[in-house]
Amino acid sequence: MGIGQFAYASNSNRFLASQALAGQAYALAGIPFDGAVTNRPGARFGPQEIRRASLMLCDGLHPVFEVSPLAHLGDAGDMALPNASPLKVVREAIETQAALLMDKHHCVFLGGDHSVTLPLLRALKRRHGQVALIHFDAHCDTWEDHFGEPSGHGTWTFEAIQEGLVVPEKTVQIGLRSSGERAAREYVKDQGGLIFTARDLRGQDGAGLAGVISQIRERLGDTPCYLTLDIDCLDPAFAPGTGTPEPGGMTSSQVLTLLEELAPLHFVGMDCVEVAPAYDHAELTSNAAATFVWTYLSGQIAKASKA
Repeated sequence: MGIGQFAYASNSNRFLASQALAGQAYALAGIPFDGAVTNRPGARFGPQEIRRASLMLCDGLHPVFEVSPLAHLGDAGDMALPNASPLKVVREAIETQAALLMDKHHCVFLGGDHSVTLPLLRALKRRHGQVALIHFDAHCDTWEDHFGEPSGHGTWTFEAIQEGLVVPEKTVQIGLRSSGERAAREYVKDQGGLIFTARDLRGQDGAGLAGVISQIRERLGDTPCYLTLDIDCLDPAFAPGTGTPEPGGMTSSQVLTLLEELAPLHFVGMDCVEVAPAYDHAELTSNAAATFVWTYLSGQIAKASKA
């Protein structure tokens, strides 16, 4: 058995029942790695469950964007990763494989824990330089260390800013609510970015989010932008299947409103991470994740068709 040939690495269960990746403009790939979690493991099983949940979305047009991603999307299967190796080695493997995909496709990645976003941003910088960042999460992920370890799924945003992978003033965090020291919780704001906590968003949806949307659009403008969506941005009522659930989170409809209304931004890629199916109930979490990815893809394809 070679590297990456684990029983949970999926190369036949494809998102939306799409074709295998060839020359399609949009590529989807799984990153079945959860070796950097600090609470409940299991996100390595996220990619195949998100794909499985997506299968009910494959027979029609998106109700907002009036398109289907199917003709434009190819599934590259799951990355071949040395899951028992040090995080640095795993990240190097992710960056190498992601860069090859990014050279030819607009990419969406399914995690996996949130440590995978750092190598994705490193790969993205080769092509786009510094990018803007929209970061949905319950957690700030700006700790300077990972419970004494130098790096993990709670440090990647700090590292991305320190490495110059993202533009600090064009980094936006949405849904934060976990405990933490002020220096970490407010780090992005201290660097000139925007933070909309879950408390800030309470009671706002639909037209009520217009002010948030306009601030983000104005701040990011036409700068190439990467979207990373940690499923624990949602309240555990909507997404119990995750490693570090935090009560008081966003609703599915809030996230969908933001994804739909921010679609005109200059997005260059997305990931959806931290889906841990072992803790899910009635596939709530994987269904939400699949719908968010489907909505992102539909918005980008609709925009491209009008260009």
